Amino acid sequence: MRAISRRQVLTGLGALSVSALALTACNPSGQQSGSSGSGTFKILQYEDPTTPQGQGWQKAVELFKAKHPDVTVDVQQTSFDAFRQNAKILLSGNDVPDVVEFNKGNADGGQLASQGLLEPLNDAVSQFGWDKKVSGSMAAFAKYDEEGKAGSGDWYGIPNVGEYVYFYYNKAKFAKAGITDLPTDLASFEAAMDKLKAAGEVPISSSASTSQGFNQMWVWYSLVSAEATREDIDDFMFIRDEVDFKSGPWKSGTERFQQWIDKGYVGDQLGGLSFEQATVNFLSEKAAMLPWNNGMFARIRKDAAFDWGFFIMPGANLSMGSSGHLWGVPAKSKNKELAYDWIETTLSPEVQNLIGEQGGLPLAGDINVISDPLTKELTEKFNEVVKADTLSFYPDYPVPGFLDFIQNHMQAMSNKNETASQYLDALQTFYDKGTKN
Repeated sequence: MRAISRRQVLTGLGALSVSALALTACNPSGQQSGSSGSGTFKILQYEDPTTPQGQGWQKAVELFKAKHPDVTVDVQQTSFDAFRQNAKILLSGNDVPDVVEFNKGNADGGQLASQGLLEPLNDAVSQFGWDKKVSGSMAAFAKYDEEGKAGSGDWYGIPNVGEYVYFYYNKAKFAKAGITDLPTDLASFEAAMDKLKAAGEVPISSSASTSQGFNQMWVWYSLVSAEATREDIDDFMFIRDEVDFKSGPWKSGTERFQQWIDKGYVGDQLGGLSFEQATVNFLSEKAAMLPWNNGMFARIRKDAAFDWGFFIMPGANLSMGSSGHLWGVPAKSKNKELAYDWIETTLSPEVQNLIGEQGGLPLAGDINVISDPLTKELTEKFNEVVKADTLSFYPDYPVPGFLDFIQNHMQAMSNKNETASQYLDALQTFYDKGTKN
C-alpha cells in the first residue's frame, strides 16, 4: 500500500476504465521493438498529475517525445485500487500496456512476477546502471524470487521516488494547547495529545474505511515500528522467520493503538472515512495532526491556510516508508526497448530534480538544486532515515489480500467492535496461512 504514495490514489474511476492522452514518441532506430506496427506506446499509471511525481512524469513525457518523435504515446490513467484488482486479467490479455506502474510487495508485485506476467529487468538494470541509483532499502521491493517473495531474485520493477510517513501538524493548535516543544518520545507525544484534548482539539485526523481508509493502518503500524528492531520487521516483511504477533512490538504497539482509540486521540466515528476525508478535516482545521507521507506535501503546502510543520513518530526505532511504486514491463509488452527507455527517462536529472523541487523525494536527484528550505528539510530527513536503514516499509506487503484484511480490522477496532488481542489472533491466522501458501 502503499500503498500510496502509502499513496496518492485517484478515485472515481471505473475498474481500469481509462482516459487516454494522445502524445507522441519512437526508439533510437525509429522502429518499434517487437511491435505489430501500430505505432503506439502505451503507459498505464495511477499517480495524480498534480503531485510531484505526476508533474515529473509529465516532464518525462515531454523528454520522451523529443527523443522518439515517430511513435504515438498513449498515457492511460487508472486508479491504485482498480489496477490492483484487475492487474492479472489485464497483463495476461492480448492487448497489454507496454509499461505499467504497480504496487510493491509479495501481495502485488510478487504475485505478478511469480506468475510470469512481468518481464525480468536484470539486463536493463545492468545496461542503464539502475542499481547505482536504486539500492539498499529502496531496492528491497524491486526484486522477487521464483515464489514471488521480495528482497532477492530478479529485478522486476524500478522505483524513482521514495516515501516516508510522518505527522503534519497545525502549529497554532499546538501553541493554543501549550505545546511549546515538539515531543521527543512516545510518552511526551501522548502528553502533547492530552493537552490537545484538554484544549478541545482532536489530536489526529484519521480514517478507517475498508477502502482507502489508510490512516488508522498507518497509525497502528507506526506504533509497532516504533518499538521494533530491524530483525523484527525483516522477519515479518520478507518471511525470513516465524512471527509471533502476541509478543514483542506487535503486542505492545497494538495495545497502545487500542489505548489511543479509547482515549480519543484519533477522533471517533472513523468507520467509513477515507484518507481524503481525513485530509480535508485536517485542512479545515478540525484536527491538529494528519498522519500521511510526502505524497500529500504539495497539496498541504498549497491548501493549508495555517502555519504547519511535520515530524516523524517521536522516539521511534523505525519509521514507516519505502521506495515509491514501481515501473514494470509486462511480459507481453510489444515495445520492451521503449519501455526501458521510458524508465530511464523517469530517472533522468531533468525529471528527478523537478520531482525533488516539488517535495517528491527523488532517488536520483540532486538535493542542492532544492531552493525551498521546507522542501529541502523534508528531503534531508528522508535521506537520513534511508542511510540509517530505519524504514519499516508498509504492513500490507507480505501476503496477498493483506491490505483488505488489515483495513477491515482497523475499522472494527476503531468502532470498538474488536480488541487488540482479537485483532492479533486474526492477524496471526491470516499471516501464517498466507505465508504458507
